[in-house]
Amino acid sequence: MSFSQLNVDLFRSINDLGGQYPAFNPVAVFLAENMLYVLILGMIVYWFTRREKNRLMVFNAAAAAVIAEASGKMAGLIYSHNQPFASLPHVNKLIEHAVDNSFPSDHSILFFSICASFWLMRRKEGWVWLILAICVAISRVWVGVHYPVDVLAGAFIGITSALFVYWIVPNISFIQRLLLIYEKAEQRVLPSKNKSRNL
Repeated sequence: MSFSQLNVDLFRSINDLGGQYPAFNPVAVFLAENMLYVLILGMIVYWFTRREKNRLMVFNAAAAAVIAEASGKMAGLIYSHNQPFASLPHVNKLIEHAVDNSFPSDHSILFFSICASFWLMRRKEGWVWLILAICVAISRVWVGVHYPVDVLAGAFIGITSALFVYWIVPNISFIQRLLLIYEKAEQRVLPSKNKSRNL
């Protein structure tokens, strides 16, 4: 069996679940379309806890996402294919999506770069974020807009970017100074009895 056929067969095994278990389709649609807002809200909440570790984590996550997205664009120039619903018959397509290059999955890139960054700095709750990223990746296949190879490539790019940033950023003193400048400015606008570096 060729890799291409394996990719299609795995897509079918996941996507067909929508027809077999239609009660779960609304969950898959929510994960595929709306979970991004939960991720953004999580980053905002972490940032405004005013803890140094959380702010560095959010900075790492944002930097990893930028690097991952740029890497994903380059990967898309090397290899490309349309979405399953545009290439295969009888796809269980549950959401609207334009026909374009679906490799790699932007959602997987974004979720895994950010959620892996969370896991690297907050291991206990980080597992919840990683599970969320996996669920979103599966949901993109379930709703018919990505092949498994798209989300796996996105996950690889996202996790690799998160690791790169996690290893590099602590060695850049400029980042620490930048966060300190921001915290001083914030303290003037939103005074707090406890400064973030003391929490």
